[in-house]
Amino acid sequence: MLLREIVEILNADVVCGDNLDIDVQTACGSDLMSDALAFVKEQAVLLTGLLNPQSIRTAEMLDMRCVIFVRGKKPTDEMIALAKDLDIVVLATSFHMFTACGRLYKAGLCGGEDS
Repeated sequence: MLLREIVEILNADVVCGDNLDIDVQTACGSDLMSDALAFVKEQAVLLTGLLNPQSIRTAEMLDMRCVIFVRGKKPTDEMIALAKDLDIVVLATSFHMFTACGRLYKAGLCGGEDS
């Protein structure tokens, strides 16, 4: 699934990053970055409501291509600058985590355990 498709499915705003032709196969939804670090393997997209630079750093450590902030949360300028430096696309959606994950799963994006 291309990131541009995710933007449409989630009616998301593109906060930063201009390469929406990145193809991703898997995603993870978590507000606990320790869980993401402990359990996530080969995920390309992180959905989270955690609004601090740690979410961007976690995505970097896991080689994720995109972070999607849920529940209408908007990242700070510091987070946007960090994501730009790390070449991570940042999106924001008003959907809650459960709904956003469900919409992506229904559209064919998998979690690591079923990819």
